[in-house]
Amino acid sequence: MQEQHALKVYKFGGASVRNAAAIRNLVEIVRQFGTDEHLLIVVSAMGKTTNALEDIFHRAYSALDYQEQLLALRDFHFTVADELFGATWQEEEAAAATVPGTVTLPGLLEQLSGQLATLVRGEYDRQYDQIVSFGELLATLIVARALEAEWLDCRPLVRTDFMWREGRLDWPTTERNIRALVPDLLRRGPVVTQGFLGGTASGQTTTLGREGSDFSAAIFAHCLQAESVTIWKDVAGLLNADPKIFANTVRFPEISYQETIEMAYYGASVIHPKTIKPLAVRRIPLYVKSFLDPTAEGTKIHDCRHESLAPAFIRKTGQCLVSFESKDLTFISEENLEVIFGALAQVRLKIHLMQNSAISFSVCTDFSAYRLEQLLDMLYEQFTIHYNTGLELYTIKNYDAASIQQLTEGRELLLEQRTRQTFQFVCRSTVKE
Repeated sequence: MQEQHALKVYKFGGASVRNAAAIRNLVEIVRQFGTDEHLLIVVSAMGKTTNALEDIFHRAYSALDYQEQLLALRDFHFTVADELFGATWQEEEAAAATVPGTVTLPGLLEQLSGQLATLVRGEYDRQYDQIVSFGELLATLIVARALEAEWLDCRPLVRTDFMWREGRLDWPTTERNIRALVPDLLRRGPVVTQGFLGGTASGQTTTLGREGSDFSAAIFAHCLQAESVTIWKDVAGLLNADPKIFANTVRFPEISYQETIEMAYYGASVIHPKTIKPLAVRRIPLYVKSFLDPTAEGTKIHDCRHESLAPAFIRKTGQCLVSFESKDLTFISEENLEVIFGALAQVRLKIHLMQNSAISFSVCTDFSAYRLEQLLDMLYEQFTIHYNTGLELYTIKNYDAASIQQLTEGRELLLEQRTRQTFQFVCRSTVKE
């Protein structure tokens, strides 16, 4: 038990492994700050690899040519490996591949090519998970070699159901799997594994939702009763706004689990919404630090109390506002809402904001043409449905009058809502998607 509590978990996102120089920086961070006896490292796909794999998958699924894009993906990873390991690495990988059970970079790319060639129409989400998951597998092979660390395939350990693209965790099985295997590996040195991925009981790959690598780090930390989790980002810590969007941001030196959960729920990009709960249950602190300035203080998320916080600004782009009206002009009743909620759940559209009047009910969701079409098909007979796309949803957590004026000035608000601590509004987008 003593050894388990000495464990630390590091999570590195796509930006921190985007090229060979970034991976060298990761190696240096681990050497400077990860000298504890036990260190588990969770890694995302490199740079924009997930986006590239989504494009390749869509092309293959639609029976379009994807060979140029697949070759570019291969060349990208091979170039990074060339820069890190020298010209002989492919020969060394070929020799390693003769050992049964060994996973290599060329071998993974051959698997990817083979799976793309056998895609069939139907089961879009299931096949999506099988293809897009290669990004994390490729990245972790490279990072593990750079660190001379143990490579661990997380998919047999992180057990989920068959909810493709957002697998729901089987916690008891996952904890048993991780505790049975990982502690022995950690005694030998650092272990590198994938974020974002899980697997079903039948051995098929699932994904945990976009940006789910943070959640993966929390899963391993919870199951192994880690001492702490550190997420290495390209920002100075948990800020009150995205510095790429908002000026004059403020860093929170420390913040509570509860406040962070609410910020993540509303769409704050630094922390995945599911990450906090498994850490809070076991009082495991979460540190958000910058891989660009690893000696900087960062933010500590833990069980703490604080007075008033600076207003937090959160923007979600690519939003859709859908309004339902009963065709006979009767009130929107609980029975109507039950039908609407059921349909939204069935097509897997998440509600970010909702509001109702006497004869209308409106929801703001992420825009998906495919899922919206499904929704319209299900409900058009019962409701008159209007929708707007190309919208943005803004949230101000811990708002005041000045922050509301700052954010709403000059914008056409299509819907707004406020509670004691939160102000939200939907407006037309100023961002080119």
